[in-house]
Amino acid sequence: MTDDLLSRHRAVLPDWLALYYDRPLEITHGEGRHVWDAQGNRYLDFFGGILTTMTAHALPEVTKAVTEQAGRIIHSSTLYLNRPMVDLAERIAKLSGIPDARVFFTTSGTEANDTALLLATAHRRSNTVLAMRNSYHGRSFSAVGVTGNRGWSPTSLSPLQTLYVHGGVRTRGPFANLDDYDFVAACVDDLKDLLGHSRPPAALIAEPIQGVGGFTSPPDGLYAAFREVLHERGVLWISDEVQTGWGRTGEHFWGWQAHARSGPPDMLTFAKGIGNGMSIGGVVARAEIMNCLDSHSISTFGGTQITMAAGLANLTYLLEHDLQGNARRVGGLLIERLRAAAAHVPAVREVRGRGLMIGIELTRPGTDEADPAAASAVLEAAREGGLLIGKGGGHDTSALRIAPPLSLNVAEAEEGAAILEDALRSIQ
Repeated sequence: MTDDLLSRHRAVLPDWLALYYDRPLEITHGEGRHVWDAQGNRYLDFFGGILTTMTAHALPEVTKAVTEQAGRIIHSSTLYLNRPMVDLAERIAKLSGIPDARVFFTTSGTEANDTALLLATAHRRSNTVLAMRNSYHGRSFSAVGVTGNRGWSPTSLSPLQTLYVHGGVRTRGPFANLDDYDFVAACVDDLKDLLGHSRPPAALIAEPIQGVGGFTSPPDGLYAAFREVLHERGVLWISDEVQTGWGRTGEHFWGWQAHARSGPPDMLTFAKGIGNGMSIGGVVARAEIMNCLDSHSISTFGGTQITMAAGLANLTYLLEHDLQGNARRVGGLLIERLRAAAAHVPAVREVRGRGLMIGIELTRPGTDEADPAAASAVLEAAREGGLLIGKGGGHDTSALRIAPPLSLNVAEAEEGAAILEDALRSIQ
C-alpha cells in the first residue's frame, strides 16, 4: 500500500527530503517514455527522474550492458585498471572539446561540482568563487556554498567566499528591459566592477541553462563575453553541464557551445543523463588543472565497472540514433505547441527553453508575482491526466519543468502537450 510506504518513509527519512504530490507516487517500472505506479496507473514521463532517464526507460541496450557486466564484475575501485572506465573517459574527453582533457568520474553531479571547485581553488590558490544568481550546483557543503537559489541553499556557512554575478535570468532583474546586446554589455560591466572589488577569484561556475532555477538562460554569447574578461585575469570557467549536457538542448551537444566564441571552458561537469539512471558524474579539465593536486586520491565508487558499462551503452545509443537531432526537432514542436496553449492562460508569464528542456513560469495574472500554488496545482492536474512533470524556479518554485527522455516522439509530444494544456486551463 502506498499509504503504508509513505508512513514508513516519514518515520525513517529526513523531513526535508522533498516529495511531489499531495498523494506521493511510487513508481514501480517503466518502458520507453512511460512509467507505472504501484496501483497500475500509466504515465507519460516528461521529467525522467530529474533529467536522468536521458534516452528511455528500460532501454534494452543499456539493460543488456548492465546485466552482462554484473555477471563479470561489478566493482573494484580506482586502485585497479578499469577498461570500461578508460573507454568511456576517452569518448567523453574527445566529445568535451577541451584540449588535452582529463576525466575524473564521480557518482553524482553534486560530487562532480565539488571536485571542480576543489581543482579550481587548488590550481588558483584562492577560495573566492564567482557564481550566478538563481543557480543550483548540488547539496554538498561546497556546492550549497555556490548555489544562488535561496530555496535550495539551507545554510550561509561555506568554505568558499562566493560572489554572485548577474545574467543567468534574462527576463527578470535590473537589466531585463534591455535588448540582448545591451543586456550582455551590462552584465559584463557588472562583472568587471565586481572583480575590481574582490580578491582574485579561482573560477566562475555557471549552468548554461539554469536547471533547478526554472530552465532560465542568458542570451547566447554571455559566457563567452564573461570568459574574455576572466581569461585576462587567469580566472577559470567551469561549465556545469549536469542538466544541459549530451544534446538535450538540441542545438548543441553541450550548453557551453551556445557561448563558443571564446572556445571551450577550462572545466565542465556532467552527471544525470549519461548513465540513464545509473549513478555517474564527472569532471573534464585540461591536464594542467586536473593534475594540480599534490596528494594521493582515489574514488571508491566513481567509475565503477557496472556504471561505466551503462554509460558506454547509453552514449553509443544516443549518438547512433541522433537523439540530439530528435531533441531539436521534437522539442521545437513541443515548445511551439506549449506557447500556443499558454497564450490563452493569463497565469503563464513565459514559456522558455530549447530542445527538450522547457520551462513554463507561472505568476499571478497581470503581475510578475510568483505563484507557487498555481505551479503545484498544474503539477497535480497533469498527474491526474497521466503526465509527470517537474517544478523549479528562483521565485518560490513557480516554474514547471519539462524534460522528457530524448527519444520522445511526435505523437507523445502532442499527447503530453494536450494534457498540459488541460492542466494549465484548470487553474483559471
